[in-house]
Amino acid sequence: MTEGPGFWITLEGGDGSGKTTQADLLESWLTDAGHTVLRTREPGGSEVGQLIREIVLHHRGDIAPRAEALLYAADRAHHVATVVRPALQRGDVVLQDRYLDSSVAYQGAGRVLDATEVRELSLWAAEGALPDLTVLLDLDPAAARTRLDSADKPFDRLEAEKAEFHGRVRDGYLALAAAEPDRFLVVDAADAPDVIAAGIRTRVAALLAP
Repeated sequence: MTEGPGFWITLEGGDGSGKTTQADLLESWLTDAGHTVLRTREPGGSEVGQLIREIVLHHRGDIAPRAEALLYAADRAHHVATVVRPALQRGDVVLQDRYLDSSVAYQGAGRVLDATEVRELSLWAAEGALPDLTVLLDLDPAAARTRLDSADKPFDRLEAEKAEFHGRVRDGYLALAAAEPDRFLVVDAADAPDVIAAGIRTRVAALLAP
């Protein structure tokens, strides 16, 4: 993203991969280093996005796959325009839980839509905006499900999908990372949190170095 002096990091991965833990650790490190950090997420990083999040994750009926993809794209368009782009123009570090790669993995691979079409839809919605770095927390879906089960909370619509769905999502993510190695950092989410955090910090420090 070249629309301002800020820096944009997104965290991706299947449900239960540890994105929140790593975002917390990275935010603390960046703040201690003197950066102004904006934490946000998709869906739900804006007031409009909160309404869309309730629909796509907690609606108790079926949503057609293409409608689901369009809802995520609508959230993305508003979020980038009203939250992400202004923060980057201020010079903030934007630390974001999920972006367009989630749509390509979940709606493209998971819902078996055309991944290229889903990506192009998101790029159109966000006016071509791409992060400076995307951290993919890669974890076997069976291990992720064990983590989710231990959390003892109700599953949302996507978390509740079958193992085959989550397997396709993981494959979709890995294909994205292989196609854009300069943007992606793939880490083994089965490692200890401090080991993962250290690897992420090393990559981020190199990119932020003057």
